[in-house]
Amino acid sequence: MSNVLLHHERITTSLTGAIAHRIRYTSHDLHGRPTESTGLVIAPDGPGEDRRVLSWAHGTTGIGDAGCPSAQPDPARELTLYFVEGSRTEIDYGIPGVQRFIDDGWVVVATDYQGLGTPGMHQYTVNRTNAIDAVTIVHAARELEVGAGPRFGVIGWSQGGGTAAAAVELDPADYGDLEIVGTVGMSPGVPSIGLKLPGMGASLAGTDIPPDAHLVMSLAGMVTAFPDRLSFDDVFTSVGRRVFEASWNVQGVHHLDDVLRRAHGHEGAILEVDQSRFPAWMEAFTEASAAQRTPIAPVLVLMDRQIAMGPVPVAWQEGYVEAIRALGGDITVTEYPNDDHFSLPGASIDHAREWLAARF
Repeated sequence: MSNVLLHHERITTSLTGAIAHRIRYTSHDLHGRPTESTGLVIAPDGPGEDRRVLSWAHGTTGIGDAGCPSAQPDPARELTLYFVEGSRTEIDYGIPGVQRFIDDGWVVVATDYQGLGTPGMHQYTVNRTNAIDAVTIVHAARELEVGAGPRFGVIGWSQGGGTAAAAVELDPADYGDLEIVGTVGMSPGVPSIGLKLPGMGASLAGTDIPPDAHLVMSLAGMVTAFPDRLSFDDVFTSVGRRVFEASWNVQGVHHLDDVLRRAHGHEGAILEVDQSRFPAWMEAFTEASAAQRTPIAPVLVLMDRQIAMGPVPVAWQEGYVEAIRALGGDITVTEYPNDDHFSLPGASIDHAREWLAARF
């Protein structure tokens, strides 16, 4: 693959024994259309070569620049969460267990995904586009003098779990001279699975659709990915479109969710699906999602089970596992019965690192 690194700058980090770069690089979406993404490259401070590479795929932050992880204060850090006591952050950002990866000699890369810090709307939950960004940043890291080798693994959470799932289903040209050794999905979000099970599909088929930011962003991300086949007018009311267009680029997911819910209660419905267009949406969701091809490397799913209808319901996670087994994929599952969606990364990262290290 030709050079993809466009810009890099050293940034400070609170990690010990590490150097960090914020980078901008070229990528492309699932249709091959050129895009740009930003992200982080974090490496041990000192010479090295042929280092193992971890590509971290973050969870939901938003659909515009307000959701850009690498633009947050001290971004090259351990995972910091919105939903914890004393939190002062508007989004979840950072990488779980990053200090241990550095201590063990890994290079860690973390894409922001296209649209989060770069022009255009983010293709939220378009697993294949997000996965291409998570692979292309490894190519970019190899252009820096940080010793990144050609073999890499992916760990992703929530939206990023779907990214990790798709990262082992891409086209050979996306990998180029890279070798993906395995992928780990923490509570993987795969839209095509959700459409077939209670929750997302039932909501879109209803007449009073909840004004949930995750659902709204999924629909908007799909229009961004398939502008010639889908339209905002297929799914948004005039109220919903006005509020969303004023908010998407300047509000992170939780802020956007509150604004959408208030508008829904104050002015009326945000979403109203044209049911005659539903088949076109189903076709596009399937094309965009993971679980469409047999994975080319082993998959580990780390499943939170404390709350059945969490942000990624347990049934959706199980549905993804069943789909990969049906495709003949090499997939392993570890369940975390005492963890919810937000405690899962901290509880499972040691297992994820050890499992991935054994794949090299």
